Amino acid sequence: MPTVEVDGRTIGYEDTGGSGPAVLFLHGFLMDRSMFGPQVEALSPDFRCISMDERGFGETPVDGPFTYWDLADDAVGLLDRLGVERAVFAGMSQGGFVALRAALRHPDRVRALVLIATDADVDDEETREGYRQMFATWRAQGPIDPITETLADLILGDDPELRSRWTAKWKAIDPGALAEPVACLLDRESVSGRLGEIRCPALVVHGADDVSIDPSRAEAVAAALPDGRGLVRVPGAMHAACLTHPEVVNPPLRAFLDEVVSGA
Repeated sequence: MPTVEVDGRTIGYEDTGGSGPAVLFLHGFLMDRSMFGPQVEALSPDFRCISMDERGFGETPVDGPFTYWDLADDAVGLLDRLGVERAVFAGMSQGGFVALRAALRHPDRVRALVLIATDADVDDEETREGYRQMFATWRAQGPIDPITETLADLILGDDPELRSRWTAKWKAIDPGALAEPVACLLDRESVSGRLGEIRCPALVVHGADDVSIDPSRAEAVAAALPDGRGLVRVPGAMHAACLTHPEVVNPPLRAFLDEVVSGA
């Protein structure tokens, strides 16, 4: 699988190439670039679909502390290496944290935003403490079944094939490699007060049954973005709606991309 060096750091990615408008896909925490397979398959005939592994996941190693601002710089650095001037940034959960920061730090590089199951704010202390305890157990005991099954419940819902595929990936993760990604996740700062600075078009997508990030938080993001183009609620979807319900997510995603391109 391809990798590229960006500022001395190896980044795993896939690029369908072509001359169509570019869409950069940014995955969620504990996921990797393959989670956007349903979107790449649907869009690649007309769009240049690029997906990258973020630090600590897939084929992108982690080599020390980092923030989501650093991952935003990684994403723009990847575009530089691929010769892409501007792209639609489509981020799920953690990937949305990155996409928002890219839009704030590099507004000339972000053509539009697709924000899937994400938020601009931070979790409350009770939620963060629950995650700290879970990942402390992971480091001490490895990815035991109670952890991986709970994650599958939260992220994937009931689909047995997806649960089997992703729990196998989680069990293959080196527990020691999770320390910095977990610190980045739990120590992130809120950017909710800066959403008004983001001027590009944005589409918000959220699972109606998401308990990892409550749908009300997606509503707040959609309302605060100056050029928000709506909120797509996905009935029956947990956290990774784009992976579990592509038949619901892909049509409005495609319509948004077509609108952004035609309005450019």
